[in-house]
Amino acid sequence: MLNKDDFLEVVNLTPLVSIDLVVSNADNAILMGKRVNEPAAGYWFVPGGRIFKGESLEQAFQRITATELGMTLTIDKGQLIGAFTHLYDTNFAHAPGISTHYVVLAYRLHLTIDPLSLPPQQHQEYQLFKQSDDLSAVHPNNLPYFS
Repeated sequence: MLNKDDFLEVVNLTPLVSIDLVVSNADNAILMGKRVNEPAAGYWFVPGGRIFKGESLEQAFQRITATELGMTLTIDKGQLIGAFTHLYDTNFAHAPGISTHYVVLAYRLHLTIDPLSLPPQQHQEYQLFKQSDDLSAVHPNNLPYFS
């Protein structure tokens, strides 16, 4: 595991690879949480997380679903939507002049989930959004998930 300074150097020099979990219910509403941490703090954002060095995509999917949704799911439960580029002017450490670049693999999951039962580490509250809702507080990087 990298310490904070080493990880900041990685963020400064390289893109990160992550998984976004686009969880939708029977009404095609998408689960979003209000982000606590940078980048994208204060925005509504889908659950997800980084893939760690040495971790397979399948292992990362299981870890991220367990951490973000409170249930361990295998990758075959999700449908790959595509790969997306997420660029941010900020970083996790609030260090000036260092942006964050993610290459995101987005997976759709059709689940019935109680937003009140979800882990609070990355998001301070959860809500389901439909395409017809006001999406102005949804981070622009997540808007393609509604089409």
